[in-house]
Amino acid sequence: MAKSKENPPADKDVNAGDAHSEGAVIDLENNLTDEQAEELAGRHLRFRVGVNLKFNRLDKYLCGRFSCFSRTRLQKLIKEQGVNVNGRPAKPSHKLRPADEIDLILPPKEVRELVPEDIPINLLYEDDDMLVLNKQPNLIVHPARGYKSGTLVNGLVYHFQNLSSCPDDIRPGIVHRLDRNTTGCLAVAKSDTAHWKLSRQFAERTTKKTYIAIVHGVPELDADCINQPLGVHPTVREKYAIRHDIGKEAITFYEVLERFRGYSLIQLNIKTGRTHQIRVHMSYQKNSIVADDMYGGKVVYPWQIEDRDAAPEQPLMGRCALHAWKLEINHPKTNERLEFEAPLPDDMQNLLDALREHRKAK
Repeated sequence: MAKSKENPPADKDVNAGDAHSEGAVIDLENNLTDEQAEELAGRHLRFRVGVNLKFNRLDKYLCGRFSCFSRTRLQKLIKEQGVNVNGRPAKPSHKLRPADEIDLILPPKEVRELVPEDIPINLLYEDDDMLVLNKQPNLIVHPARGYKSGTLVNGLVYHFQNLSSCPDDIRPGIVHRLDRNTTGCLAVAKSDTAHWKLSRQFAERTTKKTYIAIVHGVPELDADCINQPLGVHPTVREKYAIRHDIGKEAITFYEVLERFRGYSLIQLNIKTGRTHQIRVHMSYQKNSIVADDMYGGKVVYPWQIEDRDAAPEQPLMGRCALHAWKLEINHPKTNERLEFEAPLPDDMQNLLDALREHRKAK
């Protein structure tokens, strides 16, 4: 077993009997594997904290020792008084010290099972090796923390018998992703060979991905390249930001297709595929994508576009106005270059129509 990167080895066993016996003091020098977690589930475990303590918060310490469990699940166990430190229930934020004794009942390992769900799939192309779909808004691509169902993958396993396998069994067929509210072209592998061949194309940047977005404001230049490194936001875990210290290369090319009063329709091609890349780059340029509230975009209502008094109406655009319009990729078997195009979703088309009618640039 590989040693935990989060915590050093614990002290040697003290009167350790069989680690499977009730109340045995065990040496957690290494993280538990999935198999060990399943074998020890429901047993009363006791162990002592080592002398070289890196993370002293109880919840973080346990995440290091039991990496097969999510931090949320371990925090829940602690809050339910399922973890004692030196014989007393402790809080997740409890500060540990060397030689503290922890005892707990290890919960069963979470079952990671994909449940097929009848989620609509809008196919653009399908053969024996791959498919390309037009992803709808408000749809997460694959299960993740907090989202175990209702994802695109749940729909894929319902509608298709053959999808490529995946090491963690929760992302069959997935070779690239789109954000939850980004619509458009998404390729899916139907065999393991197709999976690695398609994945390599994305990794080596031989695919061509063209996006369309409606943004606030009008860029100064008709076209330009944004080359700014991206990394995790320094204070907000869910966000990304321009990071010249730790950021990875991120390159976005844009071209203004149409200009309106206060808005623009732009085409974007990305050389790199960093998380939230287009959204962060457009925000950096002071042209946030409409309704992208995470990066400065605002929801747009009909009364705003029509320059009339505010009224209680449904928004024209209530989600990030970003669409993966075209995808060029080589077929994994024939190597033929294929190009796919996904029509604009209704909400973006309606906003664009309203801008053309009421917000023509003078």
